[in-house]
Parts: sequence; structure tokens; C-alpha cells
Amino acid sequence: MKRDSDSKPAGPSQRMLRVGELIRHAVTEILSRGELPEQVFTQAFVTIPEVRMSPDLKLATVYVTLHNEKLGKAVLKAFENNRKIIRTDVARKVNLKFAPDVRFRLDDRLDEAAKIDALLRSPEVQRDLARPSDDQDDE
Repeated sequence: MKRDSDSKPAGPSQRMLRVGELIRHAVTEILSRGELPEQVFTQAFVTIPEVRMSPDLKLATVYVTLHNEKLGKAVLKAFENNRKIIRTDVARKVNLKFAPDVRFRLDDRLDEAAKIDALLRSPEVQRDLARPSDDQDDE
């Protein structure tokens, strides 16, 4: 069966997901062991909820969640300063043909979810939800 060249995959492949999860475990292990010299990692409670891989597995985007929002820029800068150490350690722990380039981004999904939740709980939306719709009158 011939595959349509115009169709794109719906999401990441199983290999991309598996390699991303291996890299996530490697980075969290580096953080938990305290292998990075930056002091900011001990001050900020950092979690790594997800690592997304490029289709060629040469780029890993590590999403970072902080419980102390004030240290966001400092933590990202510390990750960037230690990128070489992290990449070397990831290359040792994850057996790939090429060591992926590692980038760090703040994960703002929790903030976005809180905004949507607050919007859904707003009086205007609650009023609209409580109002009977015109479709029910036809029955």
C-alpha cells in the first residue's frame, strides 16, 4: 500500500516518544544527583514534565516547570550554561547515533490551564451556561 506523500503524521512517532522519555529520565537524574554546579537549581523546585524530540532525533526540547516563578529566567540561563554537561551526560545514558542538541523552554501549560479555568468560572460564562438555549424550545 502506497503512502500518500502529502499526509503528515498525526503526532510524534513511538520512537520519538520513547527517546524523549529516556532523555527526560536522564535530565531528571542529573538534577536529582546535584551534578550541575549552579546554585539556582537547589533554590527552585524544578520538574521536567516532557521532552519533545524532532523527527530526526537531533533536537530535544526539554520543558521545565518551576514552582518558584520568580526564578524562571535564572533557571533557564543556568540550564543554558550547563547545556554541554547535560548533552554529554545524556549521550552517555541514551544510546543514539547522534547526541541530540538540547534546548530548554519554560512549560506554561499549567498557567494556561489556570487562565482557562478562571475564564470558565467567570460570572459571564456561568450566566451564559445557565441561560436556556433556543434549541431546547423546539422540542
